[in-house]
Amino acid sequence: MSAPNFIQTATERRDFAAIARWIAPKSKVLDLGCGDGALLGYLRGSLDIMGYGIEKDDANVLACVKNGINVIQMDLEAGLSGFEAQSFDVVILSQTLQAVYHTEHIVQEMLRVGKEVIVTFPNFGYWKHRLAIVIGNMPVSRNLPYQWYDTPNVHMCTIHDFDDFCAGHSIHIRERLILTDGKPVNLLPNLLGSLAMYRFASTLA
Repeated sequence: MSAPNFIQTATERRDFAAIARWIAPKSKVLDLGCGDGALLGYLRGSLDIMGYGIEKDDANVLACVKNGINVIQMDLEAGLSGFEAQSFDVVILSQTLQAVYHTEHIVQEMLRVGKEVIVTFPNFGYWKHRLAIVIGNMPVSRNLPYQWYDTPNVHMCTIHDFDDFCAGHSIHIRERLILTDGKPVNLLPNLLGSLAMYRFASTLA
């Protein structure tokens, strides 16, 4: 049986390489909403990490098992009470933040369980999304690929919103990277950036 082709998936999700730059080799990593395990597979192949995923979808859990990814089937909304404090070097929530209901609780749990946290999400303030709303439609893009009637997204936010959230919850942002088409955006990131990436920890850490 051939090894799963995580490299191809990583090319499609260009944020994988950026996430990998924030993680030390051989780290213990927990990926929340891990999907088919592609990110963990990429990190395992490039950094030799010890990775675990949490996923509730049956098909994705089966894909993880098939791809040799350690996965626990559970709903993120139930919290992470089964994990001890600071038991992971890094906890990741990759393009899932906008699809959870209890955002504040989940971020706090990530900070409890992980020494560092990495969160990525589509920036609702991106100019193409704003233009779509001005025209009169809900935005649909590479990072927001769903129609209004079948979207799993419940809490869209902008980069400014998340910065304010971090400031109001004693979260220390260690690094922030804004991308559009896989390229860094430094000028007017809340307007010109389509994907936001944050590496952070509690100010108490």
